[in-house]
Amino acid sequence: MARRHTPYYHKFLALGAEMVDRIGFDSAFKFTSIEAEHLATRNRAGLYDVYYQVLLDIKGRDAEKLLQRTLVNDVGRLAVGKAIYSSVCNDKGGMVDDLTCLRLDRDHFWLCPTPSRVDIVTAWMAEQALDMNAYVTNLGAGRAFISVQGPRARDILARLTDADLTTAQLPYYSWTRGRVADIPDTVISRTGYSGELGYELFYPGEYSEHMWDAVSAAGCIDGMVPCGLGALRSVRIEKRYPLYGLDLDETTSPLEAGLGWTVKFDKPDFIGRDALLRQRDRGVTRSLAIVEFPGLEFVPAPGDLIALDGRTIGKVTSADRGFYLRKSLALGYVEPAAAKPGLSVTVKGNKGVVGTKAPYDPERLRPRA
Repeated sequence: MARRHTPYYHKFLALGAEMVDRIGFDSAFKFTSIEAEHLATRNRAGLYDVYYQVLLDIKGRDAEKLLQRTLVNDVGRLAVGKAIYSSVCNDKGGMVDDLTCLRLDRDHFWLCPTPSRVDIVTAWMAEQALDMNAYVTNLGAGRAFISVQGPRARDILARLTDADLTTAQLPYYSWTRGRVADIPDTVISRTGYSGELGYELFYPGEYSEHMWDAVSAAGCIDGMVPCGLGALRSVRIEKRYPLYGLDLDETTSPLEAGLGWTVKFDKPDFIGRDALLRQRDRGVTRSLAIVEFPGLEFVPAPGDLIALDGRTIGKVTSADRGFYLRKSLALGYVEPAAAKPGLSVTVKGNKGVVGTKAPYDPERLRPRA
């Protein structure tokens, strides 16, 4: 089947991008090198095409009730203009998806699910809404989406909008609406997958090419570069951000994945609550940990076994090079007793050190700057 093209496809070809399939779209894997794009994001700014991201619109008198039933986090505490990270779980506490939720109004929300899980999450939400006054709409290609990530992101976007992007007015995990590059009805969300100061822009799809050109031009003097999927995945692993489909699936729970902070047991009942309560009270049987390997030469493969003193204690779920830290990094599920910072383990004979926090900026200071 022929792959679809984003509105930026011809621009990427002209820039010499290496293209790969991303859920049916021809998407840029890299423009120059993953390392160069990774370091640009950490030191200056990177511009990411995430056109394949799809928004789900949740609207109606029972919109909040629907999301309280289906999300493990507490949507009731979410003010208009704010966003939260959460999971959608099944009855067994397994993760249907991890996603971001934005509150647009009292009875109006957007969900940003994992692109490969959009149809599944849409169907899940629609099924749960059958007895409610809530409407679930896949916005499809009606809105476009790009992401500007890096310490110069604010300076770059400030040249294009009158919106107040300061942390005082637009803190981490909040959003505002305004004009960007003269494009109306743009949502500027202080979120991202890089662990840096960053903004995600949602805007009418007919302005896709104009927005890319305008943001690219505004970022030239700051050394911003276009970045592909390779850099997006390498910056995320330095932050220990799990990736759905590799580190997360319907058999893993938020508690096992180190995302217990998103599960609010004191809110109204939600799908998976009983299973997660049992898991919380009895303890998990595995924990997602990160293993750091010195240098960039050895990169484990998903499925590689993690061993302690010659005994298998878990397996790798994803791995990549952490170009800023000059270390290779692997995520994997291990026995809970082995999820201890500083523990020495091996993968295919290569020594690594276990961590539980993000190796890069563990206190999350940079995205809050």
